[in-house]
Amino acid sequence: MTRPPDDPAEERAADRGAGNVTMDEVAHEAGVGKGTLFRRFGDRYGLLLALVDDVEADFHEAYTSGPPPLGPGAPPGDRLTAFGCALIERVADTTDLGPALARQVPCDRRHTSPYGRLFHGHISALLREAGVQGDHDMLAHAMLAFVNLETLDHLLDAPHISTERLRNTWTDLVRRVTTPQPG
Repeated sequence: MTRPPDDPAEERAADRGAGNVTMDEVAHEAGVGKGTLFRRFGDRYGLLLALVDDVEADFHEAYTSGPPPLGPGAPPGDRLTAFGCALIERVADTTDLGPALARQVPCDRRHTSPYGRLFHGHISALLREAGVQGDHDMLAHAMLAFVNLETLDHLLDAPHISTERLRNTWTDLVRRVTTPQPG
């Protein structure tokens, strides 16, 4: 889901790394005062989250209206599997600007951001659609804990844990959660 940057802050993040995006440089390149950026975004994290939301638009389009199995038209379990596997691939892809920018934002801000809420809502809706019994909201939080940046970064750095193994584990998790339990 990598796309070319289309604004100065995205371009700076893509060229020099998301950790090197400063309000001063973005304001200068945008031709506005730094105060304008602070009024609009609140702080550097607000700016980064706005950039993440822009970058995530393509992925959002893919899982809400793209072709199956990620998009509509596939069974909910298949869509859930495809969604988690796509997230794993994106986090493992060092050129994907979405995770690179998101890594610069504290976890609590990411989870309450628009894209964080959309990820959660998507998983919760697919669980409901799959007929899973239980608290869909909390189950979605539990499943997202496996594919969050900190968890995946840690696991991808561990010896003998490949993206293939992570995808297989996600697929197994989805199967276990969506398979009806006897009794």
